[in-house]
Amino acid sequence: MPQIGINIKEGSIQQEEVIIGIDLGTTNSLVAIVDSTTGTPKALQDEHRHSIVPSLLHFRKDGTVIVGEAARPFLISDPEHTIFSVKRLMGKSYKDVAGEQQHIGYRIIDEDKEGLVKVRIHDTYYSPIELSSLILKELKTRAEQFLHQKVSKAVITVPAYFNDTQRQATRDAGKLAGLDVLRIVNEPTAASLAYGLGRKDGDAQTIAVYDLGGGTFDISILRIEDGVFEVLSTNGDTYLGGDDFDRAIVEHWMEQYQLANAADKSLLQELRLLAESAKKKLSTADTFSGKIGDIELSLNKETFQRCIAPYIDRTIAACRLALNDAGLRAEDMDEVVLVGGSTRTPAVQAAVTAFFGKDAHRELDPDEVVALGAAIQADILAGNQKDMLLLDITPLSLGIETMGGLMDVIIPRNSKIPTSVGRQYTTSVDGQSNLKIAVYQGERDLVSDNRKLAEFLLSGIPGMPAGLPKVEISFLLNADGILKVRAKELRSGVEQSIDVQPQYGLTEEEMSKMLLDSIQHAKEDMSVRAIVEARVEAQNIMDAAERFLKKNAEMLNAEEVAGTKERIAALQELLENADKDTIHAGIEKLNDFTRPFAERVMDKAIQAAMKGKVI
Repeated sequence: MPQIGINIKEGSIQQEEVIIGIDLGTTNSLVAIVDSTTGTPKALQDEHRHSIVPSLLHFRKDGTVIVGEAARPFLISDPEHTIFSVKRLMGKSYKDVAGEQQHIGYRIIDEDKEGLVKVRIHDTYYSPIELSSLILKELKTRAEQFLHQKVSKAVITVPAYFNDTQRQATRDAGKLAGLDVLRIVNEPTAASLAYGLGRKDGDAQTIAVYDLGGGTFDISILRIEDGVFEVLSTNGDTYLGGDDFDRAIVEHWMEQYQLANAADKSLLQELRLLAESAKKKLSTADTFSGKIGDIELSLNKETFQRCIAPYIDRTIAACRLALNDAGLRAEDMDEVVLVGGSTRTPAVQAAVTAFFGKDAHRELDPDEVVALGAAIQADILAGNQKDMLLLDITPLSLGIETMGGLMDVIIPRNSKIPTSVGRQYTTSVDGQSNLKIAVYQGERDLVSDNRKLAEFLLSGIPGMPAGLPKVEISFLLNADGILKVRAKELRSGVEQSIDVQPQYGLTEEEMSKMLLDSIQHAKEDMSVRAIVEARVEAQNIMDAAERFLKKNAEMLNAEEVAGTKERIAALQELLENADKDTIHAGIEKLNDFTRPFAERVMDKAIQAAMKGKVI
């Protein structure tokens, strides 16, 4: 059996293979490495000398998936089965993305649930983790073709504002793609590394990273001292980017040339593509002209800048808020870094320079800079850059058992220590007074495949309906590798804790085997997890439907009651042997049937509650 070359004590990787750096982006993704001969990072290109892989997926009826640029035409011809901006769905619940459906052509399953969102494509239900893994597989394949060897280790970047759930989802996507994700690195940190900032001894530096991509904008204020990057504040807009520049040009043309028939989808797409060309041309030229059919269109730089000025102003307003949150002023910034293809626009560069009072770094390709920084971090982990100090890390993930025997990771492996992470849970049964907390170590999705470290009982929870108690479980891992687990019911203050020594009794070989098993069984684990989660979700929905029938029987007719019971029974039958897609389809049937009269009952309840009140 092959061994994963990991130095557990030093947190470094033996030099048996290349570790790749990946920028998994909302609009575009890239993979980079540090050239072993020159020591410089470079983004890997395809046979057409393109380093960018558009974050697009198209699913054909036969089950094959097209990734990247080749999927772009299907955004218009088959939008229902073409996925874009999946990064916005990572680690999100149905409630989090309620407003997304109007912006996209594909179907987000829209139950009003706290569980993680799913996407329906044909008759299959995908998680954002599975969709992202397909993009990561494409990047992994590109690296392997370039290097002529297998690749299994990676550093992946995420926005600084990503929470623990979104970071864990990114790790899971990497695992499903066959990658051991050694580190999750903040995108502004990676960009700073690419410019060599924070890599030398000396005084602390404060850096602003202005990241304007195709669809999103982020501003991050970092403090770097002794090689440690601290995010002081972040701000931005997940619906602001170069796409808005294109839209502003299209709206200008529609008004100027009276293109009333631009509601036609194909014409709109042609206009958008021409607007994108105009935007790029006006970064270096003063005028642009183009043609759609018999219509000649033109635009000069002055008009273009006037069209996009409101969007640039919004980015500067976000910069101002980020500085306020950090308690700093623009003049306190030692360096400013530009990231994202839309920062090629001279008006953007001028606005950033004017606001911060200094020229920003833009020597590197703004599309590639984050991936280049990820490659540098990967090279550091490989032990090739001796001038960089690696902080101690935890060698295996730590988490607890949740419903269905699943492992919920609280501290992911390779987290820097000491570290402290807290997460909230709730009860699943009405009146539940005790909650068992079982602590596990390992990388598999089922706790039965991981190593149990400890178990304790949080008792004395006041009797409340299921879902109402708020139990915060906190993991504190100190510099000596001792894990303190605390559980506290926030409404009543009931608390219990335990100390655990997570690495006790595990050899380096056993750790390597646990890591290797997690990669080899990633697809199988994900399938099992998906089925378990579908069963748990189905059971919760059936319980909720039965409670609803019992509580509101007098407000429902016989057909509604009988139809609901029939669908509950049908869903119950699926739980034993059906696959996750069939279970999800059963859930959808129950939800679709009950939604109309559930909304009617809700409206009546609101009317009754508001009767006689003045608004």
